[in-house]
Amino acid sequence: MNTRSLLNKLAKQFPKRYAKANHDFVGLMVGKLPNEVHKIVLCLDCDWDIFPLMKEEKPDLVLTHHPLIYGYRSRVFKRDPSKKELCDALEDIGVPVYSMHTNFDTGKGGMNDALSEALGLTDVKVIEGNIMMRGGKLPSSMKVSDFAKYANKCFKVDYSLLINKGKEIIESVALIGGGGSGNWPIAKDAGYDIYISGDCPHHVRREIINAKYNYLDMPHEIEKIFIPQMKKIIHNMDESIEIVCIDHEKEPTVIR
Repeated sequence: MNTRSLLNKLAKQFPKRYAKANHDFVGLMVGKLPNEVHKIVLCLDCDWDIFPLMKEEKPDLVLTHHPLIYGYRSRVFKRDPSKKELCDALEDIGVPVYSMHTNFDTGKGGMNDALSEALGLTDVKVIEGNIMMRGGKLPSSMKVSDFAKYANKCFKVDYSLLINKGKEIIESVALIGGGGSGNWPIAKDAGYDIYISGDCPHHVRREIINAKYNYLDMPHEIEKIFIPQMKKIIHNMDESIEIVCIDHEKEPTVIR
């Protein structure tokens, strides 16, 4: 498939203006785009752990969720010299890396719609106040502690961190995948029984507790749903494209 045609189709569904609204860095991170794309590697992050596989697979394009270079290149490389070394190594083997981050989170059929589908939510809608946030109804009501276990299973992770200071019975859920914990007031004001996100700092936890609300802090790695979701999207455009899925990131081990 023509590379520009592929990226233009993706851009219609996940426009860069969504990322710009979040002061995000998306698009071509490193390398030169080929005229045609026949093989794509999908991963949450492109890092040194998978570089040997890049050399072996020799894809036409690596498509990641998290930006390989998050920020201005000179500042990122000064702060993290190993990132510059990785980019140089990718340039040397001729592998371009393209990233779709908050534009994928926001767009229809992207991250937060995929997470809502994984939970089995119905009547899913964009929540006013944050275009990334989705809210919907559970297939059946359940106790808040049971819901946490259910969410772990749906998102295929071993743990989550629950603040259960709100309603005991959960019927409706709002969510933002990744690090959106600070948006909990939007979910609460919209009337959802619990809010799911991740990367919650201590002061935000205290705010949620004092507000007597429910919050489920999930590992950032639930965003690996990007991989099968993007594979489905690309194959709907062109089934002939070979897609290599690399799910190499695991949540930290909980020590008790």
